[in-house]
Amino acid sequence: MASSTSTYEHARTMSMASSIAPTVVPSDSDSATLVQRPSRSKSIESERPQTATKIRPPLVYPALLSRVAECFRQKIYVGDRTKNELTYKNAFSGSEAVDVLSYIIRTTDRNLALLLGRALDAQKFFHDVTYEHRLRDSQSEMYQFKETLVDEPEEKSSVNGVFVLLSECYSPTCTREQLCYSIACPRRLEQVSRLNLKINPGLRKDDATNLHDDEADQTDEQKLWINSVPKEIADAVGEREKKRQEVISEICYTERDFVKDLEYLRDFWILPLRSKQSPIPPQRREKVVKTIFSNIIDHPSIHTVSSRFASSLTNRQQKDPIVHNIGDVFLEFVPQFEPFIWYGSKQLEGKFGFENERSINQQFSGFVDEIERKRESRKLELNGYLTKPTTRLARYPLLLENVLKYTEDDNPDKADIPKVLTMIRDLLGRVNAESGKAENRFNLRRLHEQLRFKPNEKVDLRLTEEGRELVFKSQFKKSPTDPAEITAFLFDHAVLLVRIKQKGKIEDITAYRRPIPLELLAIREMDEVIPLQGSIKRSSSSLIPSIRTTASDTKKGEGWPITFRHLGKAGYEQTLYASNQAARKKWLEFIDNAQQRLRARADFFNTTPISSNFFGGTNQVNCVTPFDGGRKLLYGTDSGIYVSDRKILYAYEDEKGEDVVEAIDFWKNNRRSDVPGSSSP
Repeated sequence: MASSTSTYEHARTMSMASSIAPTVVPSDSDSATLVQRPSRSKSIESERPQTATKIRPPLVYPALLSRVAECFRQKIYVGDRTKNELTYKNAFSGSEAVDVLSYIIRTTDRNLALLLGRALDAQKFFHDVTYEHRLRDSQSEMYQFKETLVDEPEEKSSVNGVFVLLSECYSPTCTREQLCYSIACPRRLEQVSRLNLKINPGLRKDDATNLHDDEADQTDEQKLWINSVPKEIADAVGEREKKRQEVISEICYTERDFVKDLEYLRDFWILPLRSKQSPIPPQRREKVVKTIFSNIIDHPSIHTVSSRFASSLTNRQQKDPIVHNIGDVFLEFVPQFEPFIWYGSKQLEGKFGFENERSINQQFSGFVDEIERKRESRKLELNGYLTKPTTRLARYPLLLENVLKYTEDDNPDKADIPKVLTMIRDLLGRVNAESGKAENRFNLRRLHEQLRFKPNEKVDLRLTEEGRELVFKSQFKKSPTDPAEITAFLFDHAVLLVRIKQKGKIEDITAYRRPIPLELLAIREMDEVIPLQGSIKRSSSSLIPSIRTTASDTKKGEGWPITFRHLGKAGYEQTLYASNQAARKKWLEFIDNAQQRLRARADFFNTTPISSNFFGGTNQVNCVTPFDGGRKLLYGTDSGIYVSDRKILYAYEDEKGEDVVEAIDFWKNNRRSDVPGSSSP
């Protein structure tokens, strides 16, 4: 097990039934899935050899989970992902995770890769964004790495252990052709298959050992509508109505479960933390509790509105075992769901407050460990419960759409539920917007606190100003072969280049060059990558003399450069290299859009052409002023002074259907005897 990766690649073979063929080249469909990630900084595709028939070993020894975890984090592409109309940052889908794991261990068996992924999931290397289930090979399920928002001391990798299915047998006499003496031999299934043997089932597990794994499923089974009503009632309705009643029942019992989760937070966390026995010092106790738990029970209380909503749904169920409609209940309570928006805007601050208190307060950390081990927690950490309010709100549209799917046209729900869906989706849009603003403010504040400048180069970037926005962030290299990375931040008013050094888990952020205001930023490659369209104007890149780049200058063999130019006094030029063409284009698009928005905010005047053809060549207009009460215009040019009437002759509609007023200037007196060198047009 201690042998090196290189030794393994040349001298060892995969253990688990080599028929799985972990060194076989991935299938076409697998490759196609991987190729669909164009903006990955360390793309899988760029490392693949061109010969498809070559047998390749795994990237790392697949039995060592720590090595697989490290490689997985490098290869997976994370970004904004949407699930149930909520946007999650730095997330990836379950199918993407299985794709990457399959590539790492070089297998076409997605079930094997899924098992390996669940071994990582079991050690909380990553988690479902809703904390509801383990890794699934699904494009619709989203996952995030377990990350902290506070700087912590350096520690060893949290993932360790051996994935036995992909390990080697420790017996030197073990071969494929002879049954190994060890019942735990990873080759045992393969050996039994080769020798046509039958495996002794061994001792039967006690039924009690399975109770925990299936407890949740059994509980849900008991909650089904068909099991909660007399058999004669269930038999009296058709299959379509049965499905509708099942969904309505799910809405009702999951709402009650949600209220119970909120009461768990109240009884086991909020109230004990506010008591005299609280592990939080009295002087900051209330502030910490309010930061972490926001308005779960405090005004405007989520628990208050949700408990009343759950009671109304339960009352509707109790009136008639066959619920006729529920849309009216939603119409009554959805307008009261404003507390969910408030909670969503404070959720990131709550997570940071929790992690910060846990890192500085050992008594609080011990309290957290104690509560999370209690049976009432259902082995779900606090962060899992803190996400439930927003995920619950996102769950309603999916459930209501299923109700609507099985609802007859003459039912009131046919008209009520679409109204409810519109209202809830509006709430979800506001939650996304407010949480995005909150995350932006949080990241800017953290950067403001951590950013350091070189001596005599400190600049106030005004990162904490209201309305300031972090538009984009990514990494560049100083040269295509230089491993050192420069991180670029694009704000709504400037570009900042920094070097980030990791000291344990503490990030040391130092400005690499002086920040560049967007008004003074020019990109040499901008017109080449994003050609100008229409009348759009950009900052001139010709103010600093240089040689124009060509396509051959930026070919992939020489990297994908972006040349940042700081115009004006003490300006500079800095060329950095993107990881691929798509990454460079994405950066330039963000910069171009940010500069256009900045120019639009500064554009206070509407312009109207007063002459488009008369002045040209060497006779350039230097200044214009109205005179004679504004009825005439006086032009100062390189060739003399000209005067014209301001007179609109006619208006017409152009071929695009736009109303255009064309000003026709009659040059009545364009030459003055006291101006030497003036001439008639």
